[in-house]
Amino acid sequence: VADAMTGQEAVNIAQTFEQRLGITGVILTKFDGDARGGAALSIRETVGRSIRLVGVGEKLDALEPFYPERWAQRILGMGDMLTLIEKAEAAFTVEEAREMERRVRKRKFTLSEFLDILQKAKKLGSLGQVARLIPGVQLNEEQLAAGQKELRRVEAIVRSMTPLERKDPRVLNASRRRRIAAGSGTTVQDINRFIKQFAQMQQAMEQLKRGKLPLGNLLKRGRF
Repeated sequence: VADAMTGQEAVNIAQTFEQRLGITGVILTKFDGDARGGAALSIRETVGRSIRLVGVGEKLDALEPFYPERWAQRILGMGDMLTLIEKAEAAFTVEEAREMERRVRKRKFTLSEFLDILQKAKKLGSLGQVARLIPGVQLNEEQLAAGQKELRRVEAIVRSMTPLERKDPRVLNASRRRRIAAGSGTTVQDINRFIKQFAQMQQAMEQLKRGKLPLGNLLKRGRF
């Protein structure tokens, strides 16, 4: 097991283990960092052993099989749709996927359903892990950190609401918003901004179903 962020030191560790014990493969941790490619190439060249697994997070479920061609695509910013599809298939059953689609297509998409989908989406990994798998999405570490922080803030806001408030945000008067802000560690301005954004999302989804947005027209024509 070697740290991909240590560069040449990772190669030295792999060489030492190979000389003293003999190894059949290497696991590289912190492979989601910027220096990931160099260590993998160097170890393969100098030790002659393949990279079996790579760590892209802090938990055991963040270990992934190493596919050189897929990681080459990620490093070049081309994404990795095969891995994304595999993660989605592992995270959701067919029934869960159909239920999620049914909820999204409902006329009234509530905050309770939004929270449930947010929780299920976490099974795919962190925002950074998912973003790196999508072709054309190139976010720097600062942007990813800001996005992850915003997701945590949104989740805290929704969790601080009562079932009635999640079902119908129109009941959120000034006192309710102050209570939610205090319970979620945010501000009333954060609550106001999120509720406005959620209302816009509901409106966009409704237009999508009616075919008033370009994607909706494509769906009606069977393009997707």
